[in-house]
Amino acid sequence: MTGERILLIEDEVAIADAVAARLRSVGFVVEMAGDGPEGLDRFDEFSPALVVLDLNLPGLDGLEVCRRIQAKAAEGVRSTPVVMLTARDDETDIVVGLGVGADDYLTKPFSPRELVARVQAVLRRVGEQVVGPDPSPRTLVGEVELELASRRAFRRGDEVHLTPTEFDLLARLVARGGAVLTRDQLLHQVWGYRDGSGPRTVDSHVRALRRKLGPDVIRTVHGVGYSVGDGKA
Repeated sequence: MTGERILLIEDEVAIADAVAARLRSVGFVVEMAGDGPEGLDRFDEFSPALVVLDLNLPGLDGLEVCRRIQAKAAEGVRSTPVVMLTARDDETDIVVGLGVGADDYLTKPFSPRELVARVQAVLRRVGEQVVGPDPSPRTLVGEVELELASRRAFRRGDEVHLTPTEFDLLARLVARGGAVLTRDQLLHQVWGYRDGSGPRTVDSHVRALRRKLGPDVIRTVHGVGYSVGDGKA
């Protein structure tokens, strides 16, 4: 991953400088922006492999910046993963941030080392394709198809934009047939986390997939985890 471009959109100078220094120390090329509008301009100019995005930004907040980045992906520009930074461990902020397309999040205060590990995990995951023995489109719940080789999703024949993490989560569940995966298993297999942290990350991405593809595409098995199948629960 050496040489990958990272766009850091953060208005707190001390945090931005510390994070940028750490990212550069492991070989990333970092561009910085201090507010939402500048961040979107840099995004178009810089073509980053990943965006580190603060939630509370002047001009345009992080949620709106993330929406616009995802809108560009939906228009076929490119799909770029986003790691969101939030100043407080607020359930609503985190859920909304993940719901608008962030791939992961960190709550301040955090260590630059931890952020680098998250960035590396997301980029590693995006670089891998979860492809089974048959790369052709496969029907899930009647109206949803995944085209694994091209990483595209369709509902009733219409293409639906999924973030890299949303696609990988659904593809992982599909690869397991109807088997149930726990949140910890999904965090390990999709996000690469081994410490069991971040169960809300899984839940929020499942909710986003249901909004985009319908409530029946993923089934909740209460007290256990998730599987491909019917049911909103």
